[in-house]
Amino acid sequence: MLRCAARRLVSPYLRGSSTSLGVAVRKMSSKPKESDEAFDARWKAYFERQDYLPDIDAWELRNGLNELYGKDLVPEPKILIAMLNACRRLDDFSMTVRILESVKDKSAGSSEIYNYILKELKPTMDELGLSTPEELGLA
Repeated sequence: MLRCAARRLVSPYLRGSSTSLGVAVRKMSSKPKESDEAFDARWKAYFERQDYLPDIDAWELRNGLNELYGKDLVPEPKILIAMLNACRRLDDFSMTVRILESVKDKSAGSSEIYNYILKELKPTMDELGLSTPEELGLA
């Protein structure tokens, strides 16, 4: 009896769903969808850290990498270039190898995507003195 009375008192908004004619209705977010260009610009700025923000530290670098890795996408080369430059500023060579390994993993075995990314990253990798995981014998 007490449970039935308590259920009636709790608002449907607090319960997370409401029923109308036996059909559950889920409340969805009304946030606007971010465009691809805005997404790329946001992550590039995160890793580059413009003048108004302090430089990125190791925890923030790993946090950003984990967030991007959790998404169902392969990051654009401009984001990857910003990541590699952030690793250079932090003097973290192992993280550059992890970034390249994650790109290979996220490309899901598609050598076309992986080779395109490597081709786009080649000038930056040469500038920073980096090798691919294959050249290091890790893949």
